[in-house]
Amino acid sequence: MNRSDDLNTLDPTDLKILLELIRDPRVQIGELSEKLGIARNTAQSRVRRMLRSGILHDGGREIDLESVGYDVVAFVTIEVTHRELDGVIAALRLIPQVLEVHEISGRGDVWCRVVATDTHNLQGALRSILRIKGVIRTETVLALHTHIPYRTEPLISRLVQSAGVQSAGVQSAAGQSAAAQGPARPE
Repeated sequence: MNRSDDLNTLDPTDLKILLELIRDPRVQIGELSEKLGIARNTAQSRVRRMLRSGILHDGGREIDLESVGYDVVAFVTIEVTHRELDGVIAALRLIPQVLEVHEISGRGDVWCRVVATDTHNLQGALRSILRIKGVIRTETVLALHTHIPYRTEPLISRLVQSAGVQSAGVQSAAGQSAAAQGPARPE
């Protein structure tokens, strides 16, 4: 199944399920079906179908935006008038295609990740950004391919490994101390 097939198979109920999963990734199927007014089996089968087709990743906590039609990704650097920074950020929050906003150092003041359905849709989003009071200029770079998607697993794995080494050392020291004292006696 290709991306356009995925998009064509999503009906309003599927989109409502996706929206609820974004709002509460840990929602239980029973609660999801109750919120949407659909049968539990319907909710379960639709979530499973979206997981199998790749629309949902990571147990339903992440949505493949390409599968729902947003296959253009752009990184926009924005130069702003500093006294207008808070207003610019508030206005960016209102543009649905703006996924992330970061205040940065170096060239520019704000960096955004923006998605679009096509270049015309991207142009509309960029024009909305340029109309924001306080935006001086923008520079846009298109992503051609994502080689490493957003991830946190390697960082947490490193922390677990570090904690495992430390806690194993603490346990062995505690175990050596207990062994030196002899067997525990009942009181």
